[in-house]
Amino acid sequence: MKSKSRLAALFCASALAVLVPAAVQAAPDKAMESRFDAMIDPAEMSGWLKTMAAEPNQVGSPHDKANADMTLALFKAWGWDAKIETFWVLYPTPRDLAVELTAGPGAPFKATLTEAPIPGDETSSRIKDELPAYVAFQGDGDVTAPLVYVNYGMPADYDQLERLGVSVKGKIAIARYGAGWRGLKPKLAQEHGAVGCIIYSDPRDDGYSTDDAYPKGAARPANGIQRGSVADMTLFPGDPTTPGYGSTKDAKHLSREDSPTILKIPTLPLSYGDATVLLRSLDGPVAPPAWRGSLPITYHVGGSETGGKVHLKVVSDWSLKPIYDVISTLKGKGLPDEWVVRGNHRDGWVFGASDPLSGHVAMMGEAKALGALSKAGWKPKRTIVYTSWDAEEPMLLGSTEWAETHAAELKAKTVAYINSDSNSRGFLGVGGSHALQHFVNLVEADVTDPQTGVSVRDRLRAGLAVAAAENPGNPRAVAQGKIAADPANDLPIEALGSGSDYSSFLQNLGVATLNLGFGGEGADGGVYHSAYDTWEHHTRFVDPGLAYSGALAKVTGRMVMRLADADTPVQRYGDFADTVAGYLDEVKKLADAKRDEAVTRTRLLASGAYRLADDPTISRGDPAPLPASPRLDFGPMDSAVAKLKASATAFDQTLAARGPAMTPAQKRKLDAALLPLEQRLLRDKGLPFRPWYKNMIYAPGRFTGYGAKTLPGVREAIEERRFDDATTYIGLTAEALSDYAAGLDTATAAINGG
Repeated sequence: MKSKSRLAALFCASALAVLVPAAVQAAPDKAMESRFDAMIDPAEMSGWLKTMAAEPNQVGSPHDKANADMTLALFKAWGWDAKIETFWVLYPTPRDLAVELTAGPGAPFKATLTEAPIPGDETSSRIKDELPAYVAFQGDGDVTAPLVYVNYGMPADYDQLERLGVSVKGKIAIARYGAGWRGLKPKLAQEHGAVGCIIYSDPRDDGYSTDDAYPKGAARPANGIQRGSVADMTLFPGDPTTPGYGSTKDAKHLSREDSPTILKIPTLPLSYGDATVLLRSLDGPVAPPAWRGSLPITYHVGGSETGGKVHLKVVSDWSLKPIYDVISTLKGKGLPDEWVVRGNHRDGWVFGASDPLSGHVAMMGEAKALGALSKAGWKPKRTIVYTSWDAEEPMLLGSTEWAETHAAELKAKTVAYINSDSNSRGFLGVGGSHALQHFVNLVEADVTDPQTGVSVRDRLRAGLAVAAAENPGNPRAVAQGKIAADPANDLPIEALGSGSDYSSFLQNLGVATLNLGFGGEGADGGVYHSAYDTWEHHTRFVDPGLAYSGALAKVTGRMVMRLADADTPVQRYGDFADTVAGYLDEVKKLADAKRDEAVTRTRLLASGAYRLADDPTISRGDPAPLPASPRLDFGPMDSAVAKLKASATAFDQTLAARGPAMTPAQKRKLDAALLPLEQRLLRDKGLPFRPWYKNMIYAPGRFTGYGAKTLPGVREAIEERRFDDATTYIGLTAEALSDYAAGLDTATAAINGG
């Protein structure tokens, strides 16, 4: 989710983009794209989905390898040069698990850590190789301690607990899913002294408060469990024991104890059916109103010796296990050393029908059609590489290990990486490198929405306009509605954080990246990472007939073909420059807000206002004082953004005017200048506390997980009141933007014959 303050950037980027001329490009081959569309068969995709989601599909399962072999065989049959690349990664699996209520109302009670089959869902009965309730890369342990309810377990929740006089030190924290990435919950519990963590799905968020429970409706049933990884991916993704290099068979691995991304406390997920018993056992203060879910209980915070006490045990097998990336290539005819890379992962936590196979079968449909076009005589100008990733779910292992192993070659050759993941019925969402924003809009305009018959872009434009009208108090909706109201405006794309296989390409290698998928109407959240993410659930509630897997294939296939065959660059760099200018305005306002917040907190503490405002019958404490916030000098970034805007405008205008007349030699020089351009946004120092993340414009937040932070070195330093770091990263970010502008100047000179 974007913060409200980021809306100004979206409006600015889209409104100003129409003032910059688009590059004059050869029109796409509409006849070939029509032939491509005719070969996209959602019914065939449904058959692939049913086969690939027929058995548990997690890393190390027999069906995971069977799906790799199936994918390899199909790509070869379709005419691709395909192979499997195997990596050996640390992937823990459960040996002995327990969650037991040992004291308090309802004790003794033992949680059920498996999911019963659902009547009418044949797939859910195939439990032979199914993982029980588990989160990867928690810390093994065997602890018994009082339980504390920490709401979503985010930083603000711990501030609230402190004011209530409740500590998790020496206790087991129980948090509900939502409001932040899963792995932050045990990480923050651990940092606050907890000895264990339980995460459950409250029905307010994805259960019976949202829809009828499966099988009557799409929502999470009472015994549904959300598995996942809790590795600290805010430090780096991939194998926790091979940071920054590929986990090949002979690679040196850190010890588990020395890996900074593996947590130290035992953690397990729980169904809300079992969590109800644990939460009902709590005493202590009644939870604040915003903390109360939809269970039929009074929510208490707990933490006392007389309330609920829990035994939590996790013992895992920490051996290395093989993973199988399927890498398939159509060699380019004219520029074979320039690559367009397309990827989607294949592994799930159990059956994985929606996540990820609904996206994977779309990619398979593209690959089959592209292979047929190639056999019929079409040869792409650039090389196309299709990647079927394994081990994404444990924390982007398959893509990260491949990218780290081939880093030098990928940085030298990759024009763009295009990613998808799970897919459902609804509206197209796209995030990525903002220089590709106009390109995305052109593609969206040429694909028909399967439900309405209008273009994907026109349906999205209508959806944004209606949302703005119906939610006048929502600044985000209103700002996006203003953009959508003018057909001359491009619709903005989002910034990318993490959570799927694009991360290594964008944030470590500096490759132009897009991530896309449909959603918003299909209901897959209630079975997310559970044993009910099945073909039956997906084809009934998420994307009946896989119409939107077909639409995804048509969108992404066009992107691949147009990038592979483009005669001149598809980027419009003014979009990127205007977006960054909006981000700069945001961080300036953030700095002012943090300064005002510190002044206000100091005044309220001095006057005793918190004590007077609090209910005197409830345990309380004052919030901690905030350090004074100095005024930051944004001058270096102001200068860098001004230079970036000038360079981007010069490039866009020059390409529009002279691009079609370029000689082959000029085109080669232009390609050589632009191919590594995104790498200029990287700084070797990386971000504070996490040098693996090198992109100065886009990163996942330290305390948002998947959610993006833009200008992250500056923004997070201000948010966390690390003002020396803010000054340092104002300089580093300005340096990166100036370097990028200089690269654009070189590219402009190439167009001009320089």
